[in-house]
Amino acid sequence: MDGQVRERWGITEPVSKLMPDEKDLEVHRQLIEELKRQNNFESQEATDRRVKVLNLFQKVTEDFVRIVGKAKGLSQSAIDSAGGKIFTFGSYRLGVYGPGSDIDTLVVAPRHVTFKDFFEHFPPCLEKHSKPGDIEELTPVPDAHVPIIKIEYCGISIDLIFAALPSASIKLSLELTEKNILRGLDETMMRSVNGTRVTDELLQLIPQAKTFRHATRAIKLWAQRRGIYGNVFGFPGGVAWAMMVARICQLYPYACGATIAVKFFSIYAEWPWPRPVLLKVVEDGALGLKVWNPQIYRGDKQHLMPIITPAFPSMCATHNVTHSTKSVIMKELERGKSIASLIYTGKKSWHDLFERHTFFTKDYKYYLSIISASRTKEEQNMWSGWVQSRLRLLVKGIDESDSGVEVAHPYYKAIERFHRCKTQAEKDRVLSGSVEFVVKEEDKSADEREPAKTADGDSANDAESITIYTNTHYIGLKLREEGAKKLDISFPVSDFKRLVTSSTSYDEDKNAIRVVHTRSYDLPLDLFEEGEVRPVRVKRVKAKPVKRSFADTGIDVRTILRKAPVHLPT
Repeated sequence: MDGQVRERWGITEPVSKLMPDEKDLEVHRQLIEELKRQNNFESQEATDRRVKVLNLFQKVTEDFVRIVGKAKGLSQSAIDSAGGKIFTFGSYRLGVYGPGSDIDTLVVAPRHVTFKDFFEHFPPCLEKHSKPGDIEELTPVPDAHVPIIKIEYCGISIDLIFAALPSASIKLSLELTEKNILRGLDETMMRSVNGTRVTDELLQLIPQAKTFRHATRAIKLWAQRRGIYGNVFGFPGGVAWAMMVARICQLYPYACGATIAVKFFSIYAEWPWPRPVLLKVVEDGALGLKVWNPQIYRGDKQHLMPIITPAFPSMCATHNVTHSTKSVIMKELERGKSIASLIYTGKKSWHDLFERHTFFTKDYKYYLSIISASRTKEEQNMWSGWVQSRLRLLVKGIDESDSGVEVAHPYYKAIERFHRCKTQAEKDRVLSGSVEFVVKEEDKSADEREPAKTADGDSANDAESITIYTNTHYIGLKLREEGAKKLDISFPVSDFKRLVTSSTSYDEDKNAIRVVHTRSYDLPLDLFEEGEVRPVRVKRVKAKPVKRSFADTGIDVRTILRKAPVHLPT
């Protein structure tokens, strides 16, 4: 700022310019200690491994671009100058990553490279540059909203996306901050590029990076522990939570991280949604690109908790939030506010704020289990990724139907299981949610090898053992207390199944999908951590019913789906 003190960040004046006092600093020290106890910071050695892997991916990118250029008959001079560059975004770029965090990575290539080239040539090129065993998992998801290759590389998760700019070469000096780099990009390419643009601009709009990072770590940990994390499930993702924290940093520019975290809850628990969270004034549309504007666009007006990205063209980072997930978020913000207000007095601690959710132990009596299944791990990675990307539409469908469900709350991650069965009946039990044939983690190594194939494509050991990989998503259901004349979610469930099975990701000979009603006392034991207790069935004394039981309402979708069962192929 050339010696000048900046007076304003964001769209309004600060609420307070006070510096932290000794009490603030003590509470902040307590926060950092708790974050360390929660293993929120990564070791320098682990961070160095990330840098090494990213350097390798840069080399692979340059080689990949050369290979595509050669395949398309470009001149040698054009191939030599084509270049290519990777950018990071998300939690890694923001500096709020921890052990196990993935690295969101963008591959930028010149105009002669296409999405088809990316999916066809990048994986073998990466394999060429890798040692045996470095690539632990590689799953292309070309049908995703932002096409992606999900990679496990040397113990590091990498979400790799792609964009080609309308230029003959991509130099290492390229930056993505200028608007003009968007010129000529289609909508998919623009979404790919925007991740890096958003995180870079966000970092320019905060008063103190260190304060922002400490507060964001706290809020991300809280959101994950409370199960309200992930854009794909209808909750704010990491960058959306970070933008919400950034706005509080703008309002309290000299506060410490603990103060920002406490103010976060007091402000957002009372936020007048759908008023948007903005870090800067939304720039007007240019280059023919759509900019978030609820006064013009009907879809934008329907956003329930709009958090708007600062980089042009501004978009809503929380467009997936549903009525159900909003109610869950607001409940958790209110809980956070009540605890945070007592941390300063010593009546509560940061550990209390980060207490694990009670999604399975207390919150609901009834659940939907959405079970996707395949015979091999590779097939299941692709199939389950597609099912997960559409899950929010099932929640939205239940919200918008006259089903008698007040809240449909999706769990924020899938539960992966590996099963070994011997009969068709056992396979059907697995698809109905049974975990009695799950192979324990320590026994997986031999079972996860691909079974030998016979001439007709069947597994040679089918008669002895049938392997099934499943991913199960759970949706907690809260029924309306009054006024529901019927409780029937058969339509949104069948609509969801039609949607996922109509994709090119679905092969009826390889994949299966089942939606099953599960009561709390029937939940699998592997969902509960040490010290947690699964709900037990309570025998009730017969009395005049206040409302119909769940099983009598038509909401038990297991019965509905049996009209058209989906069998996992043998």
